[in-house]
Amino acid sequence: MATSLTGLPEFLIYFAVATVLVALYLALYTLATMHNEFALIRQNVISAATALGFSLVGFALPLASAIVHANSIVDCLVWGLVALAVQILVYWLVRIVMPNLSQRIAAGEMAAALFLGAASLSAGIINAAAMTF
Repeated sequence: MATSLTGLPEFLIYFAVATVLVALYLALYTLATMHNEFALIRQNVISAATALGFSLVGFALPLASAIVHANSIVDCLVWGLVALAVQILVYWLVRIVMPNLSQRIAAGEMAAALFLGAASLSAGIINAAAMTF
């Protein structure tokens, strides 16, 4: 039993770093978008929850890959920040294709939310796979 817990300190450190990165991601991503996701979610706007939820999964996948492949906490932190930047970039790229993206999500339009969510998730999957350091 004691040997089963030998990795517990490292687990706790990586988990704490990941939790901080997720909080940072949510804070920065919601600042970068042109709509207030949390206010919309509190108003039960499903499109906002869908887009943000898929975006969060799109961030969590490469973050998990960073944890698995990292040689150190610094590696994990750096690659977690890369994953964060990729997700914000995806939002801005989708806005090029759909300039009224935020207005559509705020209006509850699921097509816009699902497109952004799918783009975010796809970028996250590719980002995670590319983390082969």
